[in-house]
Amino acid sequence: MKIVVTGGLGFIGSHTVVELQNEGFEVVAIDNLSNSSESVLDGIFNITGKKPIFEKIDLRDKSSVHNFFKKHQDVAGVIHFAASKAVGESVENPLLYYENNINALVYVLQELKELPNSNFIFSSSCTVYGQAEKMPITEDASIQTAMSPYGNTKQIGEEIITDTAKVTNINSILLRYFNPIGAHSSAEIGELPLGIPQNLVPFITQTAHGLREKLSVFGSDYPTPDGTAVRDYIHVVDLAKAHVIALKRLIDKQNLSKVETFNLGTGTGSSVLEVINAFEKVTGQKLNYQIVGRREGDITSAYANTDKANTVLGWKSQLSLEEALASAWKWEKKIRS
Repeated sequence: MKIVVTGGLGFIGSHTVVELQNEGFEVVAIDNLSNSSESVLDGIFNITGKKPIFEKIDLRDKSSVHNFFKKHQDVAGVIHFAASKAVGESVENPLLYYENNINALVYVLQELKELPNSNFIFSSSCTVYGQAEKMPITEDASIQTAMSPYGNTKQIGEEIITDTAKVTNINSILLRYFNPIGAHSSAEIGELPLGIPQNLVPFITQTAHGLREKLSVFGSDYPTPDGTAVRDYIHVVDLAKAHVIALKRLIDKQNLSKVETFNLGTGTGSSVLEVINAFEKVTGQKLNYQIVGRREGDITSAYANTDKANTVLGWKSQLSLEEALASAWKWEKKIRS
């Protein structure tokens, strides 16, 4: 079966390509390489013994999207990762986020609705909950006003998919991730942000390696046990495996509705300082960090209630925070060697 993975050379996309190929799927990876590198294909090959078909396409170009699906009419499913994803950057450059995250989604769905049977997995985010009123967050939690343009694009994206599924043959699963971290245990693929990292863990590993002078901890006055923001950090390999399980659910027609939603996390919240301490413990590296003011768009706390994913999807995170941090450090050392 041929599966299209948009953003397939990105952080989560590349790990999902690996898991799909390990399960025997034929994968076509689309990427515009705006935040990834073609060298990721070598890492995927070194793990699985096979390279996915790769097409360099910018999904904001409607004609390119149309031509791609004309060429690949035998697609059994699409996993849609391609999107800009940094909260801070989205506050500074909202139009980039609306163009990239909304237009690309619309163009892909326009093509999928022409296929006889379309299975669509959407890379969503816990940011759709805004600052949830209650922890842990269930899928029934109300969708709050988005705290950033990035979060808003995920909310709008989910609405577009839901509206489209009602009147087309598209079946979809919305996967709301919490905070993906780590790298493949082989250190062949991992998180490779271009420029200054927007996420905590690559900033930690780059600081530990000496690439960054110091790590900024944004805010120490949150109403949390140690004053720093709390998130649910999930190992990227666990996350990738969830996509394969969700895809099979649609292919096997086990979905109970046209659009289903699942939270993907560990169910445990960790503060920024707890992550720093865990990293220092597992690696033996002391981190140079400083407390600075809060960052616009950040929320206080977010961690998942994973009961629905555990029982309905039959998926559960297996890897610990410490294992994720150790793998991220192993990856960092490899790419800097």
